[in-house]
Amino acid sequence: MATYTPKNILITGAAGFIASHVANRLIRSYPDYKIVVLDKLDYCSNLKNLLPSKSSPNFKFVKGDIGSADLVNFLLITEGIDTIMHFAAQTHVDNSFGNSFEFTKNNIYGTHVLLEACKVTGQIRRFIHVSTDEVYGETDEDAVVGNHEASQLLPTNPYSATKAGAEMLVMAYGRSYGLPVITTRGNNVYGPNQFPEKLIPKFILLAMRGKPLPIHGDGSNVRSYLYCEDVAEAFEVILHKGEVGHVYNIGTKKERRVIDVAKDICRLFSMDPETSIKFVENRPFNDQRYFLDDEKLKILGWSERTTWDDGLKKTIEWYTKNPDWWGDVSGALLPHPRMLMMPGGIERHFDGSEEEKSAAYVSSNTRMLVPPSKSTNSPRKPSLKYLIYGRTGWIGGLLGKLCEKQGIPFEYGKGRLEDRSSLVADIQNVRPTHVFNAAGVTGRPNVDWCESHKTETIRTNVTGTLTLADVCREQGLLMVNYATGCIFEYDAAHPEGSGIGYKEEDTPNFTGSFYSKTKAMVEELLKEYDNVCTLRVRMPISSDLNNPRNFITKISRYNKVVNIPNSMTILDELLPISIEMAKRNLRGIWNFTNPGVVSHNEILEMYKKYINPDFKWQNFTLDEQAKVIVAPRSNNEMDASKLKNEFPELLPIKESLIKLVQLLVLQDKSACAEISLGGKRSGLAPKVVVGRVRATATWMLYVWRCNWVHRFWARRNLGLTDLGLQEATTDIVVAVAVCVVVEGVDYGAVFISRDGREEGVVDVREGAVTLTKAGVGLPPPEGKR
Repeated sequence: MATYTPKNILITGAAGFIASHVANRLIRSYPDYKIVVLDKLDYCSNLKNLLPSKSSPNFKFVKGDIGSADLVNFLLITEGIDTIMHFAAQTHVDNSFGNSFEFTKNNIYGTHVLLEACKVTGQIRRFIHVSTDEVYGETDEDAVVGNHEASQLLPTNPYSATKAGAEMLVMAYGRSYGLPVITTRGNNVYGPNQFPEKLIPKFILLAMRGKPLPIHGDGSNVRSYLYCEDVAEAFEVILHKGEVGHVYNIGTKKERRVIDVAKDICRLFSMDPETSIKFVENRPFNDQRYFLDDEKLKILGWSERTTWDDGLKKTIEWYTKNPDWWGDVSGALLPHPRMLMMPGGIERHFDGSEEEKSAAYVSSNTRMLVPPSKSTNSPRKPSLKYLIYGRTGWIGGLLGKLCEKQGIPFEYGKGRLEDRSSLVADIQNVRPTHVFNAAGVTGRPNVDWCESHKTETIRTNVTGTLTLADVCREQGLLMVNYATGCIFEYDAAHPEGSGIGYKEEDTPNFTGSFYSKTKAMVEELLKEYDNVCTLRVRMPISSDLNNPRNFITKISRYNKVVNIPNSMTILDELLPISIEMAKRNLRGIWNFTNPGVVSHNEILEMYKKYINPDFKWQNFTLDEQAKVIVAPRSNNEMDASKLKNEFPELLPIKESLIKLVQLLVLQDKSACAEISLGGKRSGLAPKVVVGRVRATATWMLYVWRCNWVHRFWARRNLGLTDLGLQEATTDIVVAVAVCVVVEGVDYGAVFISRDGREEGVVDVREGAVTLTKAGVGLPPPEGKR
């Protein structure tokens, strides 16, 4: 058997898991070999994986992408590469269901670039292509003999399909151009340094944190596991003894069910499997079994050395000693992680620090080829940055405030949704990690407006939303889209009061309004975009009673309401959840409501009890309502169990409403104390404060009654003529003084500026102007004139 001896080896993806063990082994065992590592340092790569080789004279690291033909050609020529071991790839199956195009780009196009460079330079003596056992597809459960190297390739998921496609390219270049190619197909590998999106390190880290171990489906899926050092030895054997043109399986016949793996880890952590294992939704397709015939590799002299128990104990020991090796991996520890793979991100260095990723950098005068170090004073790129559309809208405005509160960098989009070029410009300028679409047409003041403005509604709700989703997909970005649940109505299968709600997979059945039609239409089309998280909002409620979109505010202004139960969205509780959903990279359709329903009368009874004891209303029927509105309204119950399963802390609608009302009462008392302490006491009649400031000001008036504050906001140009003060036409009203009586205590005239605080004003004047003359249309508080 002929033995091959390489000189200069290029190993792609060697800051990753398996390849780092191979690189460290070769660098340590063969000091005469020069090992050049090429890695773009994606989310699952870490330069610390190569720490054992850092000081070795035969090691060189290059940060770059295998998709860069110029870089690959440059390295092959300048480093005199004669051998390529190609490990670089996107490998996590769950990710491939959410971002399959990135797998095609990395796994197929990247491989093609390498092969073409080999053909052009004509100097490669070995090209070892690393594939996977998943290209064979599912093995029969009763099969006694595993898949051998000549078995048919029948991949079943986007990841394995791209690996099979890459194999076809490798085989074609071997046959067409005579490239000396060898392909390997391996079982699952485990051990130190593995990114915890994979089963075993995920279970270990979760067990270390005392959290349940999530198992897809029923856990009966069978897998074969090899310890990483055994696999590194297998590649050492194939490098030196493998025959050109051949395929080698790297496997073991020792199989384990996923449920058994979880139980073994529970045993080693002294955890009760009955309470520590949680069964979760299965993958879209989850192969039952992979089984390999590994006799061909054994003939070359390789055999598995590490037992399962020994390997698992070594792995647990390593993670116990290095719990922070990967930094914040909370997103990877989810049952269905979706790590967005895109340019940029966090680069982990040998010393454990992190920096912004940059373009490939190659230095000709240093052995370690890495980007130049940055000043410690320069800002680092944040791990999260949101681009939000809908700045002037209710939800869009609240999102910005939440991001500020959580310390998440964000910017509002400047482009119009239907203008593709402006959206691309926004993304290029902001460089976000996620995009939120809270822009849309709901009608002015309600959905009846859409009936007479159909083209405008289509332009934003359909064309604009689809354009943004398409641009985000091109850029590898997740888009969180705030949609509506007003696309369903009670029917025979979902009768009112039955507790049977519409699920995410149900087909919309409400077409009463043009608004709902457009929303149902775009939701159906967005199903084709795997980068979209659609959130069905219904009848949103918040603690901001000044907003006319607030469902409480809206129905409290009606003289008559239809009393019918509906699912609703408490924004104070659910908007923070939507931000968390983005962090978890969740996708698909979600009923974004609190569990259960609440009737309109129940809401108004709370309003009367806690907010306005004098409030009165009447009920009328749907038929009577139809006479005073243009378009029918949607009434339904949504099944929020999917959201509840993901966020167990989510409160039922009635509990959440009670909590919201309690918050409003506390805000009431707090505001009362603030104004009583900060206001000026005076026996004067209501006054108007005038000053030369901005021509457009936010004018705010507080009127206190029954221990509750009613806030009235307007955005206007307020000239003095509006207030009947003719003598100072050049000045602008920026604040109103009102007489305040709180719980029988007269606080006199209180000056409230446009931002709620007292401000310094220029040329202050007084005038005996009643509140009605001030343009509010309300009498002053009782007991004061």
